[in-house]
Amino acid sequence: MASLLVIKGHPLTEQESRSVKALTTFLTSYKDNHPDDEVTVLELYRDDIPEIDEELLSGWEALRAGTVFTDLSESQQQKIARFNELTEQFLAADNIVIANALWNLNIPTKLKAWFDTINVAGKTFRYTENGPEGLVTGKKALHIQSSGGIYNGQDFASQYVKGILNFVGIDQVEQLFIEGIDYTPDRAEELMQAALDQAVALGKDF
Repeated sequence: MASLLVIKGHPLTEQESRSVKALTTFLTSYKDNHPDDEVTVLELYRDDIPEIDEELLSGWEALRAGTVFTDLSESQQQKIARFNELTEQFLAADNIVIANALWNLNIPTKLKAWFDTINVAGKTFRYTENGPEGLVTGKKALHIQSSGGIYNGQDFASQYVKGILNFVGIDQVEQLFIEGIDYTPDRAEELMQAALDQAVALGKDF
């Protein structure tokens, strides 16, 4: 039995979002083909995902200086505890799926905040004399992304997602792109169906 952590980086539903529709299709296929696996869905727009702000930065600095955790403010304690919890949740998962739309050539801000929780020196990577080294091994990831135009994986968002995952040590990163529907609306049904077919296939083998 394996554990799958699903990062839903979109606030809308499968009826309203192409990336969420592809994610839902993937998950249906995945669960049908891996019935014993544990699937956890983290909804970034409905869950508590702390952003790195003044409280987190000052709290971390205080801890490094020797301050006892319980002496931090209640808000600092809550944010740091939740940040650490998300890091550990990522480390505990066997495999990762991330779904988002391309917004203004980038990932949603909530997804960026989540990525900050998994890009942690000493936990998911370390500095060495030869440069940074990823510590996350044995996992694979799938990135699902929808966009109105056609980028073929050359957009900033998909490169960032793959780059961070590679940085922490995940070198098996599959990508499913839903592209061109706004650019060629006359092919909308064809393009969406092709993406859904790919999602079903990935669900079987992922």
